[in-house]
Amino acid sequence: MIPYHDENSTQRTALVTIAVIGLNALVWLVVQGAGSPLALAKSVCDLGLIPGELTLSLPPGTRFPLGNGLVCLTDPGRQIGHVLSSMFMHGSWMHLIGNMWFLWIFGNNIEDSMGHARYGVFYLVCGVAAALTQVMLNPASRIPMVGASGAISGVMGAYLILYPRVRVWTLVPLGFFITSIKLPAWTMLLYWMALQFVSGLTGLFGDEEGGVAVWAHIGGFVAGMVLIKLFARADDVNAHRREAWRPERVARGGWGS
Repeated sequence: MIPYHDENSTQRTALVTIAVIGLNALVWLVVQGAGSPLALAKSVCDLGLIPGELTLSLPPGTRFPLGNGLVCLTDPGRQIGHVLSSMFMHGSWMHLIGNMWFLWIFGNNIEDSMGHARYGVFYLVCGVAAALTQVMLNPASRIPMVGASGAISGVMGAYLILYPRVRVWTLVPLGFFITSIKLPAWTMLLYWMALQFVSGLTGLFGDEEGGVAVWAHIGGFVAGMVLIKLFARADDVNAHRREAWRPERVARGGWGS
């Protein structure tokens, strides 16, 4: 499912969401060389989060391939800052665009519910929680973690709590065709979460989820569900929840007309 519109209005411009999207795009273009092989590999090695380095499971100087004949050498002393830097790195154009698209669909309403400053902190905290979840579940991994999807998963978890019945328009592939359907947010978000959970369980007994940090997605999602009540403003939450949960009613005439 690919969401492309939600029927959920906002009261203020999503300045932080826009800034995060812009920063991720800037990092991709400037730091990661818009995906050029050498710049991409260097950025992933230098700024990505490698669980085995953070947990000291990999000895210093351990070599592992990055593709295109390039290798990365582990350096455990630099990994703490990578918990944050990895949140603004991506592995490809599609990785970047997909993440930023989901952030825009769901992030503007969550930012609206808590204000700009709180939302910025919330986003970072969810990203850190996501990264640490992946590290705890796969502490010896040598695969670098990059991407904003853990933090964005936190935004999606918060959306599930605040706006479960808001209608979300999604594209659904059916064989060779793609159709558009309107679903309650809870249906789409729980379906997405179930896919992550199944993939994560499969990965525990096989490969590392094909290089996708699904436990980061799960950890971020749960963090967002838990933390939203601490960060959201009560007046905004109540106002939006009344609108989100209000049943649709259509009246034509009636007994008293």
